[in-house]
Amino acid sequence: MKILHLGVTLIIVLFSCKTQDIVEPEQFFFRTVAVNGSQPAGFNVNNLNLLPKVDISFSAPLNKESAQTNITLQEKNSSVKVPLNLSFSNLDSSVSISPQQPLKSITQYDLTVNPELVSKNKTLLNTTIKVGMTTQVDTTDKFPRISDDELLTLVQRQTFKYFWDFGHPVSGLARERNTSGDIVTSGGSGFGVMTIPVAIERGFITRKEGLDRMLKITGFLKNTAKSYHGVFPHWLNGATGATVPFSANDNGADLVETAYLIQGLLTVRQYFTLGNVEETRLRKEINELWEAVEWDWFTKGGEKVLYWHWSPTVEWKMNHQIRGWNECLITYFLAAASPTHPISKEVYDNGWADNGKMKNGRTYYGTVLPLGFDYGGPLFFSHYSFLGLDPRNLKDKYANYWEQNVAHTKVNYGYCVANPKKFNGYGPNCWGLTASDTNTGYAAHSPTEDLGVISPTAALSAMPYTPNESMAALRFFYYKLGDKIWKNYGFADAFNLTNIWIADSFLAIDQGPIICMIENHRTGLLWNLFMSSPEAKNGKTKLGFE
Repeated sequence: MKILHLGVTLIIVLFSCKTQDIVEPEQFFFRTVAVNGSQPAGFNVNNLNLLPKVDISFSAPLNKESAQTNITLQEKNSSVKVPLNLSFSNLDSSVSISPQQPLKSITQYDLTVNPELVSKNKTLLNTTIKVGMTTQVDTTDKFPRISDDELLTLVQRQTFKYFWDFGHPVSGLARERNTSGDIVTSGGSGFGVMTIPVAIERGFITRKEGLDRMLKITGFLKNTAKSYHGVFPHWLNGATGATVPFSANDNGADLVETAYLIQGLLTVRQYFTLGNVEETRLRKEINELWEAVEWDWFTKGGEKVLYWHWSPTVEWKMNHQIRGWNECLITYFLAAASPTHPISKEVYDNGWADNGKMKNGRTYYGTVLPLGFDYGGPLFFSHYSFLGLDPRNLKDKYANYWEQNVAHTKVNYGYCVANPKKFNGYGPNCWGLTASDTNTGYAAHSPTEDLGVISPTAALSAMPYTPNESMAALRFFYYKLGDKIWKNYGFADAFNLTNIWIADSFLAIDQGPIICMIENHRTGLLWNLFMSSPEAKNGKTKLGFE
């Protein structure tokens, strides 16, 4: 038995020695990645400083020579590499990476660790590491400082060029956008004509020049442009006046766009009040256009709601009822005020207000929102109808409209400051979500449809409601981003500092409110003009506005 025991012991000892000779293959992988001391969410970092530090720890010591060639930093979609400083620690299993010189501002970079990286034992890294980095705004001023008052005038003058210099040469109407050719927009032209009194008062053009342009516009609308029951299409050919379909079934009347046009025309009529032949003719032509609009016909045979579209080929197929809260209050206001084809208050209550269903009353970012969608929707809701319709002390049984517009703007501002999606650049100086171009098309940006796109018109056209916050945004847009977004017709339509995209477009419906609402903030000019009209007084009385 002793001999057997000894034999078994010997076998165990020999087996033990064999197992100790087996070496497990080295596992080479990264453990942690930190950018400026914080782990990046989704391996993407926004608002990054220009001299960042990236720390990566690995499961084994690095081959330093391999690290020098397999850790790279370069601009996105570029093959040019940024020179780096590498320093090693923790027995060479950690590396700190930093650029040798400051990075470019508002630029996307990729930090890449290639799988060809090897450890000291020549083991290949088991994966690629890629960290996306978007750098912050360069905060140096791009233009000399001027007073806020001078800056407001500069913005109005530069933006006015879109309507004046780029107005259609035949009709004088506003092109839909800077690439639209002969396509002009009825609603955007309504905003555009409202800028003419502003331009005259500010000395950008003479009264005679403004009057001549207005007579060209009203003459074209009256004698050449196609209309349907007095209502113009969304788009027209600025040379021939023919309808340009907005979509397959939207190839006729657009009641909302026409309301914006009429709001502008009535405002202009209240400005050109002299008794000479030309100004008298202008007022007469505006009245003829205004009185021709058959607002009541757009109740589709007497329904208690207005319809947005009518087509000469498919009639009411669009079937789009106009109900609040959105950008269309001016449509119901003018429809009620019409001296020739008015609607009743019942249509306003049942259609627009939906008997109170448009109320909200919930709190967002510390602000109670009286009406509308959760978080308020895009900011143009508080702009388009209120270029002429004065919301100050305007209220009915549904809301105080000044409080509504201020609250809507503050919710939008509060959302951008909170920046729950962590988009690059958002903050108290860079905010404003509304409908505008994007890098993939067009979208109605809002807190519930946030794509990282800031539209300058949002904050600037909110100047009456949030003067301090809007002025801070204007200073930031001009002084800090001006080298990128300040152009020949004012500010570019939109920008995205996360995807590093800046629009090369300008839109009439975005440029017009900037000029008009800044002027309403400064002097109340357009509010005073529109509200001085007998039609405005009639509309207020009829709809029960105080």
